[in-house]
Amino acid sequence: MGALCGGLLGTALQLRQPDVASLPALIGVSLAALVFGGLLAWPQRVVRGRWRFGLALVGAAGLAFAATSWRAQQRLDEQLSAALEGVDLQIEGVVASLPTWRGDGVRFVFELESATVDGEPLAPGRAVPRRVSLGWYHGFQDSAVGSWPPSDIGAGQRWRWTVRLRRPHGNLNPHGFDSELWMFEQGLRAGGSVRPLVADRPVRLADAGGHTVQRWRQQVRSAIVARLGHTPAAGILAGLAVGDQAAIDRADWAVFRTTGVAHLLAVSGLHITLFAWMASAVVAMAWRRSRACALRWPTPQAARWGGLLAAAAYALLAGWGVPAQRTVYMLAVLTLLRSAGLQWPAPVVLLTCAAAVVLLDPWALLQPGFWLSFVAVALLGGSTPASAGAERPQGFVATARAALHAGWRSQWVASIGLAPWTLIFFNQVSAVGLLANSLAIPLVTLLITPLALLGVLMPPCWSLAAGLIESMMVALQWLAGWPGASWQVPAAPAWAQCLGAAGAALLILPWPVAVRLLGGAFLLPMLWPLVPRPPAGDFDLLGVDVGQGNAVLVRTARHTLLYDAGPLYGRESDAGERVLVPLLAALGERRLDLLMLSHRDADHTGGAAAVLAGPGAVRVMSSLEPGHVLRALAPHQPCVAGQRWRWDGVELQVLHPTAADYRLARAGGLRPNGLSCVLRISNGRRTVLLTGDIERQQELAILARHGQDAGLTEEALALAHGLSLQADVLLVPHHGSRTSSTQNWLEAVRPTWALVQAGHRNRYGHPAADVIERYRLHAVGVIRTNSCGAWHWQSADAAHWCERRRHRRYWHAPPEGDGLDIANDTGPSDVSP
Repeated sequence: MGALCGGLLGTALQLRQPDVASLPALIGVSLAALVFGGLLAWPQRVVRGRWRFGLALVGAAGLAFAATSWRAQQRLDEQLSAALEGVDLQIEGVVASLPTWRGDGVRFVFELESATVDGEPLAPGRAVPRRVSLGWYHGFQDSAVGSWPPSDIGAGQRWRWTVRLRRPHGNLNPHGFDSELWMFEQGLRAGGSVRPLVADRPVRLADAGGHTVQRWRQQVRSAIVARLGHTPAAGILAGLAVGDQAAIDRADWAVFRTTGVAHLLAVSGLHITLFAWMASAVVAMAWRRSRACALRWPTPQAARWGGLLAAAAYALLAGWGVPAQRTVYMLAVLTLLRSAGLQWPAPVVLLTCAAAVVLLDPWALLQPGFWLSFVAVALLGGSTPASAGAERPQGFVATARAALHAGWRSQWVASIGLAPWTLIFFNQVSAVGLLANSLAIPLVTLLITPLALLGVLMPPCWSLAAGLIESMMVALQWLAGWPGASWQVPAAPAWAQCLGAAGAALLILPWPVAVRLLGGAFLLPMLWPLVPRPPAGDFDLLGVDVGQGNAVLVRTARHTLLYDAGPLYGRESDAGERVLVPLLAALGERRLDLLMLSHRDADHTGGAAAVLAGPGAVRVMSSLEPGHVLRALAPHQPCVAGQRWRWDGVELQVLHPTAADYRLARAGGLRPNGLSCVLRISNGRRTVLLTGDIERQQELAILARHGQDAGLTEEALALAHGLSLQADVLLVPHHGSRTSSTQNWLEAVRPTWALVQAGHRNRYGHPAADVIERYRLHAVGVIRTNSCGAWHWQSADAAHWCERRRHRRYWHAPPEGDGLDIANDTGPSDVSP
């Protein structure tokens, strides 16, 4: 037990490190761990009981820490050379995953066998990684090439093509998805896109270049689509049969999450266990029919090993996810114990399986599936009364009643016990989950999944399964439409999450009622967490990392403003759905008081529809033209210079555009950038200026309107115009384009910090080098979200920090730049620009 717990603890500690330890440090940790482990060789009369457990714990923890660090360094070393980012590379290799089709193209994992640049060979694994994530998009093609990408691209095919790669770099926001971690877990050390050039066309070299299991998965998925077409039911069957969850429609996933049955649509331990049981029954029947086989090896053992092999085959076919691994390892341990005539306690079996998963994949500890899977098994085992199963029910009615009772009890235990864990990982829990699972579990587990697998041999089974799926979806959509079907709560602090997990466990354990009621009290801080907000008279700013676009969240004591909604990422993805809606939910923002859209460009309005469909907004202010679709989604008000209001002691004022600007735009004399809503936010002590995409002409016009070009002192301007343009924080106009941030503007605004929201290696070159230099000459600290991640700033004490610095892990791209262009990460600023 000590060694098992130590292995898990050492791995968990390593995963919390901002950097991988140096080689000398790892050698020292390993030697110390071996010394601690060596003390276990002493006789038990010298080293007893708890001391032995402690030595095993420390020794195993040290070895696990060192081993995981070494593996992490090996993975980090296999990185794309910085000199090769954005360069045309000619590569040859094999498609190593099921291609995932979206509206704008297809994505897949590609294993390189060779690579060249300008005819010079490169070494896969050194200058370029061996595994990369590639996209092949419809928009990047030439009419002379033909129809690209081909619809029959598949796993196991060998191709030669030209690509452009870049190192892993994703958006980093509070409580957001960490795409850099995902790529690191998958061993993908670069991503990029295929370039179907006329001079160097993509060439398919072979249809079967390797990856036999992936080819089988592709064949099954293609057969399902051939039978059912590109229907939602086909996607769900592909998810159940071969683990292709990407084939399931986004709308269906939303229904599954709302009703709490999403776990059934992954290849879960329940499915694999059922398949293993069915396979073992078939093996037992066949084995008994052969006298020679039965005499050579006992039928029960043959059935157990046959079921284990079948479960492993199904898990491999389904993609070998963490729940599948856990189930296979647990079945393997149980099979080995039974074959050896041993019987281990259930906690030891569970810990052994967890250690086996982590030994093979240390980063599985960071996956929600790991915790949901193992915690569910632990809760089901720990909540079973000691008397359960002591007496076998007699008769069909009694047996059926007992089975229904056991099924209902398992659902109750899973629903209550896993609720805090669902909130920890997803900030939501289904209020109709118990009812939905009572319908879906028997239907999916006993009928749909077996039919999905039988369809591999008898395709008509897929048609029958599709009918069952369509009926189930009608019921689930009805449940998802109930008011309050899904309960979202803000992200709770770590102490409240630990209390909540412990409280849920107490509620379901077979202990006295008083102890269970205590568990209910433990849940309260997690279910109703206190949402921190600025005090009255102050405000906070969060520059969200959305890539190439603007999105700034401003919060006062009781009000919330979102300035712009980020970009579109593709035909089926935008910053609203992927970043802003989850962020607002985690921060406890149930509804925006104001969504201000500076102007119509897609990098500012791309996520607006998702935000308005999600938390929504009391009203929208924008410069959008009449008839624009977003104006109809909420009460709308044009932003016009001179508008002013107060929230909780904080004044907000629109500085641009004017009514004359609207008239000029209608006449075709002003581009959308020139209509950007400019918002000034001030509490009298500190000020923020949000500028959208205004350009040189608009900057000069704002300066002229407020007398900033008249040579007056700031005090005189305040008396004459009631406003100074000086600001502590400036949202850099037009992402740092050369068309903005003029000398006069910077001399008038004199910001302490300038926030640039721009995408990593964006094709526009934002921010321009000469613009950044201009800010530096004015002693302005420049914060770039592509380097910083989300940027936090507080008006109360001017504290500020970068998400990429504060929560840095070794798999993250390092923050770029030095000195003024990176915010400090320790709270109140001690960096003077």
